[in-house]
Amino acid sequence: RTREGATRLPVVVMEKKSENNKKDGGGSEEKDYYFDSYSHFGIHEEMLKDEVRTRTYMQSIMQNRHLFKGKVVLDIGCGTGILCMFAAKAGAKKVIGIECAEIYHKAKTIVKANGFEDTIELIKGKVEEIELPVDSVDIIISEWMGYFLLYESMLDTVLYARDKWLVKGGAIFPDKATIHISAIEDQEYRKTKIDYWKSVWGFDMSVVRELALMEPLVDTCDPAQIISDGCKMVDIDIYTVTKEELDFKSKFRLNVSRDDFLHGYVVFFRVEFSKSHKFIGFSTGPMDKYTHWKQTVFYLDNEIPVCKGDSLIGTLSCNRNPKNPRDLDIQLTSTRRSRTHGENKQEKKYRLR
Repeated sequence: RTREGATRLPVVVMEKKSENNKKDGGGSEEKDYYFDSYSHFGIHEEMLKDEVRTRTYMQSIMQNRHLFKGKVVLDIGCGTGILCMFAAKAGAKKVIGIECAEIYHKAKTIVKANGFEDTIELIKGKVEEIELPVDSVDIIISEWMGYFLLYESMLDTVLYARDKWLVKGGAIFPDKATIHISAIEDQEYRKTKIDYWKSVWGFDMSVVRELALMEPLVDTCDPAQIISDGCKMVDIDIYTVTKEELDFKSKFRLNVSRDDFLHGYVVFFRVEFSKSHKFIGFSTGPMDKYTHWKQTVFYLDNEIPVCKGDSLIGTLSCNRNPKNPRDLDIQLTSTRRSRTHGENKQEKKYRLR
């Protein structure tokens, strides 16, 4: 298959960062890039047009008016103010939206144009540096998820706000998140985009191949490429999780579902709004409807033959990069155990940046 719409993070993030502005990070240059990336209207258009994302948030608020009526709501990283307006429409007494990017100025105009200026108050700045006009809030809403769920570390900011302002027994939307992994076959992409560097017009450029392997690919994965069952690696309860626990090391075990070649692993996430009267949530997996988060693919150094019934056993560790906490350093170790092919172990380090 072709991957014309694939996202190589270093390229896309730099494009976003060169025009934008949103939450706190590592060095000042990285901070500016991050916040700048959310000032350009294009990224907001992409998120608003994400039907799964926006409709699920809308339903979680509008179908739970009994939770929002008369309450004080805080929206972290409010962008255009769409979630603030949903909350106001659901009957919230006061909605406070915090936004550090320049889109804040447009959001103020949007709020006024839709008649919510008496209910919604927008504040420009970083959550860690601003003061609220209230001592506490009843509900926190935020669309904090990044690629691989945790990329950009915005959840850290939500946890800061939770600990500082959320009343005891208050609600967080969403409040549950999980990370999942499956094995994939992807010979076509590997041949044209990774192994290509072994010989370029007769020259050895393998050093570039190593870079291509080190950078995870954000793209949609065809369900036909999945060659194993799935495994939940991480389970996050946003009411109780700490910032330190977001650096993790998790084990996984997958069962191969057909004879094929293993080229890598695909990782995706699910979120849930558990305070809802009935289940509301969404998944970003290959079998699910498209979202702008797509999936994150980690390619192995070498392809591995696998047979139906083989086991893939491994660990995945994820830590914030010490120089720029918004980047993630990831290490994946996996072992194939096969009656036909024996045991094969591979280990690789990646950086999501």
